[in-house]
Amino acid sequence: MTSTTAPRRVTPSASVLLKALTAAGVPAFYDEGDDVIYAHPDSVTQDQTFHHAHVMINWTKTYPDSIAETYVAVTLWKPDGLTDFDQINTLYATPGQRPLAEEAQRAAQAAADWMANRRADGLLLNALAEYGLLPARGALMTPDQFDTVCALAKNGTPPVTGVLISADRIDIPISFGHGEWGRLSIADRACSVQHVPSVHTGWSMFLHDEHGEPVGDPVFISGGNDAFVDCAADSAELAAAAADWVTAPVSRHCDCYNNEQPGRPHDRECNRYAHPRTDRDAA
Repeated sequence: MTSTTAPRRVTPSASVLLKALTAAGVPAFYDEGDDVIYAHPDSVTQDQTFHHAHVMINWTKTYPDSIAETYVAVTLWKPDGLTDFDQINTLYATPGQRPLAEEAQRAAQAAADWMANRRADGLLLNALAEYGLLPARGALMTPDQFDTVCALAKNGTPPVTGVLISADRIDIPISFGHGEWGRLSIADRACSVQHVPSVHTGWSMFLHDEHGEPVGDPVFISGGNDAFVDCAADSAELAAAAADWVTAPVSRHCDCYNNEQPGRPHDRECNRYAHPRTDRDAA
């Protein structure tokens, strides 16, 4: 990657993207040699861009250069040695070719979110905290570690107290009674919680039984069809649903656990695993 401080020519499509980045408050420049745009934090000068984590924006080009339909990708990179770079993440990728003006705004907002350290899991954790659902001590663990903790829970003791956070989901322990604990597992449709809010496409929440197995359909799901969803509002709605499950998971949603006897465990295929209907469902 080589930067060009004063490019001799900025293509029309690059100009549209640079204008959107400037409007979003993101420092960026066009590299004529690579034919891409690089963006960097305010605290980093253009000359120092490749010595720090930075954003690269590329897009499909037509001949002659077009500003109509295009595909845009916004990726995050970090230096690996003097001349090599590792891709850390894809912040945004166009689901299909769309008008460049629209994609430029979406790409710029995704870059701005990353620069400002805005993440979807942060909005969701804040929403859960409104209901007293707070991260547990040592909450950061892998999904496999949490599965193990849940499997070892005995004698009515919860696996942990509080919300658990992993790289790809958020887990909330939920009591089934009779000393058994399951969990609610939350992620977006791409199995992520650490994406930037501007490209949020909806949350999904599944109930997992005492063996860590998912049970039935999602108890909460939003978005779909690659449509973007307001992450703050969606997180608030999901948090309310999660709190509802945590406070009344048995009496409101499934009576099977109340009827358990030795040799007659809960039927995990029970069709009463269903979130109460809402006005939105009835519409």
